[in-house]
Amino acid sequence: MIFNSNKPDKQSDETLLKLFQKEKDLEILGQLFSRYTHLVYGVCLKYFKNREDSQDGVIQIFELLVEQLPKHSVLNFKSWLHSVTRNFCLMQLRKSKASKNQLEKYSNDFFMENEETMHPIDTEAKNEINNALQLCLEKLKELQKKCVSLFYYEEKCYREISEELHLEEKKVKSYIQNGKRNLKICIEKQTNDEA
Repeated sequence: MIFNSNKPDKQSDETLLKLFQKEKDLEILGQLFSRYTHLVYGVCLKYFKNREDSQDGVIQIFELLVEQLPKHSVLNFKSWLHSVTRNFCLMQLRKSKASKNQLEKYSNDFFMENEETMHPIDTEAKNEINNALQLCLEKLKELQKKCVSLFYYEEKCYREISEELHLEEKKVKSYIQNGKRNLKICIEKQTNDEA
């Protein structure tokens, strides 16, 4: 694969990690990363289901490490790398899904605008749901509202939200799940009351 080093390395992950953080020498990071390249590739393959995207992912993750490792204190490189890889893959999938959704939305909007007429009831129903959503979002508890907004409107992952709001990832996940449930209940109540 890539990042294979011909030098024999007897040093522990911790030693190489500290050395890289001190000297910022990419060769040292490459030596450390080469030990786990096959694992990173395997995780990428699991998520992307495609060799080319997975190989690109390995390279992008290495570049991510160059940027992130100096900022983090890492106790167990292998498990930290696994988390970084998983989060990277999920973000890539979310981005591609978001761009696909944007394309579909653009296509739908384009065709809708070019239809001869659109029934006023359809437009009203869509506006009612959007209004109910905004009203219900405001009724959520503060942290639920922030987590839901960051997750759905700004398309941030759990890790990014937890860093931004200084919360554990488990808490972020819980706030999002509870927020979704509360939104659903509130929207159903709003639309039923208005019916």
